[in-house]
Amino acid sequence: MNVEKAEIYIVDQFRRRLSDTLYYHGLHHTLDVANAALHLAALEGVNDQETRDLLKTAALYHDSGFMYTYQEHEQEGCRIAREALPGFGYNPGQIETICGMILATRIPQSPKTHLEQIICDADLDYLGRADFEPIAETLYRELKARNMVTDIDAWNAIQVKFIGAHKYWTQSAQRLRELPKQANLETLL
Repeated sequence: MNVEKAEIYIVDQFRRRLSDTLYYHGLHHTLDVANAALHLAALEGVNDQETRDLLKTAALYHDSGFMYTYQEHEQEGCRIAREALPGFGYNPGQIETICGMILATRIPQSPKTHLEQIICDADLDYLGRADFEPIAETLYRELKARNMVTDIDAWNAIQVKFIGAHKYWTQSAQRLRELPKQANLETLL
């Protein structure tokens, strides 16, 4: 499998096809999730190169469905992965592992494997980071542009409920992000 070419392809597709109003779910988010996933994988002791390549590919493709749809974008991301990845040398088993990771990021998250837990934690890594507020602001702007949230008070209520119910799956993310996430939640109360 050629991860570099799979990455070049999907990054090019994002640049050409993503809506300007995906203030949160843009290419920057995808690259952030890929970096967070590989960082968490290292902390979790995932050192096998093929496994790391599958994780990176899943992170790069996890929101690719946004190029075509906002709702159920994970299913669309799997369709894109199944269509594109054979051309980069991925076999059917590898693609199904990648699709499992993509689908696990659907809210509410339901990871079944260690790799699915890692990508879920990477996807919501920002909840427990110092850059939480500016990133949350981009999601607010994105949802507001789609009339999915009315105002900042409604948005803050959604965030309080979401963050209050959220849990990190891996020990590394729990250790690294849980306390800062709780502090970020406190700023919203």
